Amino acid sequence: MLIAQQKLKENIAEYILYMWQVEDMIRACNLDIDVIQERIVNSMVDDEAIRKEIRVWYADLISKMKLEGKEKNGHLRDLDDLFIEINYLHGTLIGLLGDEKYKGIFQAAMPLIEDFKKRANTDNITEIEVCFNGLYAKLMLRLQNKPITPETEEAFNAFAQVLGYLSIKYKLMKEGKLV
Repeated sequence: MLIAQQKLKENIAEYILYMWQVEDMIRACNLDIDVIQERIVNSMVDDEAIRKEIRVWYADLISKMKLEGKEKNGHLRDLDDLFIEINYLHGTLIGLLGDEKYKGIFQAAMPLIEDFKKRANTDNITEIEVCFNGLYAKLMLRLQNKPITPETEEAFNAFAQVLGYLSIKYKLMKEGKLV
């Protein structure tokens, strides 16, 4: 909860990736708040009041996942809504604002995005979602101590540059300072 709040304020891409991980942790605990309390919450902080707040946060996420039918897979509607905003921002930066720096970052990443789409057999998702999926895959590979080839690392770095730039511009957009 505390980490999520901080990431939401500072970096939307990190927030989304963190929340995907939280969703997967909740699923790994079979959407059982007592298991989450034991395995996750109790090890996070010693302060009992904060533990209670975190438990309520997880319980709320569990309720949302059940209500939205996300017990086995998929992402919460709130996260999907953020995707819509980020894709809109991507289109705005490329088209309406003609952000040359972003265009360069995105065009450099495009061959890697297309390659990732082919390898993952995911032609029906946006380029931005490919970047998110790639970085989440990197997180999972690291957690499993699996090797990452230099070519794959290059793709992950390109995806991170795209999402990093979008995150900066997203924050400016939310502050009403996007020009």
